Amino acid sequence: MLPQRVAVSIVGIPVIIGLTLLGGPLFTIVAGFLLTVAALEFYAATDPTSTGSQTHHILDQRPLALIGAAGVALLIAAADNGFDWWTRALALLVILPFLPIILRGEAETGLRDWLWTLGGLMYVGFLGSHLILLRDAANGRDWVLLALFATFATDTSAYFVGRLLGRTKIAPSISPGKTLEGALAGFVAGLATVLILNWALDIGAGLEIIPLAFLLPALAQFGDLAESLIKRGAGLKDASHAIPGHGGLLDRLDSVLFTAPLVYYYLTWIIL
Repeated sequence: MLPQRVAVSIVGIPVIIGLTLLGGPLFTIVAGFLLTVAALEFYAATDPTSTGSQTHHILDQRPLALIGAAGVALLIAAADNGFDWWTRALALLVILPFLPIILRGEAETGLRDWLWTLGGLMYVGFLGSHLILLRDAANGRDWVLLALFATFATDTSAYFVGRLLGRTKIAPSISPGKTLEGALAGFVAGLATVLILNWALDIGAGLEIIPLAFLLPALAQFGDLAESLIKRGAGLKDASHAIPGHGGLLDRLDSVLFTAPLVYYYLTWIIL
């Protein structure tokens, strides 16, 4: 598993940097594709009609799941057209899943299925679309790089230190592999990476970067635990097997779903 993780990282990191530097439609299209697949993983894992550990295949989805995944793609495209279009799309997507439920007269399961569809839209689509908003913000290229690589540093350090030195479980019922030692290492690595990238990329933030340096690694690990909670409830170890050695796309994006909105709002409310 470790060689696969390393190989994927060697290939993936230059691609991520290149796409972020290019920005524009290509960045939006790739981000939209990845988040749409992650949404399909979410719906396959959490479908309330699944029984026991029998989950739906990522390509064998109910119509509501397809509406949700398409809605994620719509949110990404709308975010690239500006905040107003993004909020309009969000309002539409809160309403749209009601349509097939009402047409079918599904009174007993309608509320459950609407909340399920909305859960994927908000968790993957709403949170994930902040990547586009962040990239389109002032100096967004550098802020996206900071958000992504500080998150990756947090996750990677927590994983390796946890495996090597971890002894104290912090959430055994949710994620048995998470340890206090790993969490502390991830926190320190994430904090340091925010400060280093702020200097190396010449982002221009002064002392106001320090609170973000503390908040980002904490929220990254919270996002990881949140997805672990979802998978634990679904009886799964990984969201899928799309990425060798890493699991599914949702497994790689879980922390980013939490840190991208943090960095976006910190930039727009505190820095700018």
